Amino acid sequence: MQESGTITAAILVIGDEILSGRTQDTNTSHIARFLGTIGIDLRECRVVPDVEDEIVAALNALRVRYTYVFTTGGIGPTHDDITADAVAKAFGVGIGYHPEAMALMAARYKKPEDFNDMRKRMARIPDTATLIKNSVSAAPGFQIGNVFVMAGVPMVMKAMLEELSSRLERGAIMHVATVEAHLPEGQIAAALAKIQSGHKTASVGSYPFYREDGPGTQLVVRGRNMAEVEAAACEIEVAVRSEGVEPRRI
Repeated sequence: MQESGTITAAILVIGDEILSGRTQDTNTSHIARFLGTIGIDLRECRVVPDVEDEIVAALNALRVRYTYVFTTGGIGPTHDDITADAVAKAFGVGIGYHPEAMALMAARYKKPEDFNDMRKRMARIPDTATLIKNSVSAAPGFQIGNVFVMAGVPMVMKAMLEELSSRLERGAIMHVATVEAHLPEGQIAAALAKIQSGHKTASVGSYPFYREDGPGTQLVVRGRNMAEVEAAACEIEVAVRSEGVEPRRI
């Protein structure tokens, strides 16, 4: 369960093309950064194939655990775009052609015959859901309960995310301080553990890197109390200097 007062989220990425490696998932990082700017903690990401039962099971597990769930993928016009049907099944509601969605899409095509049966599939929306407008290609996403269903195409997903942002509750912003040092993380690990124990409301992480000028570590402090984040970061800088290395804030 989430902590009291904390707004949490999960992302459910849907699509065989992600699991096969054919398509790189850039949506997750964009959504994560977006949520961070409005104080929502992203706690979990899952990737599932275009299999209805797996989508249903994952969605039902996530939507009772987190404040919000964001799905990407599987709402296009082809036979393997089954997300809308799976979401309807997860919520136990029917699904049909949404009048507003049909009108939005029909207006996009100059010739009525271009709005064919396969394209009309994108106007099938679960009962009780509300639309998420799409300024890029008209075909909408939708919200049902605490679940926001969006396209997998990054440009379209971004447009939908901006459109739905006004519906989201905001939380306290997470502050971040990053200290970079050219030393292995094992050399500073004991000091980091001590610093972490002294700052209970902040999270201290270390992330090693390897570059042409040698190995090093980025030491990241995150927390909602800016003063505590800064205090921990300053202690990290002192610890790095005690190892004979000059730290750098980035």
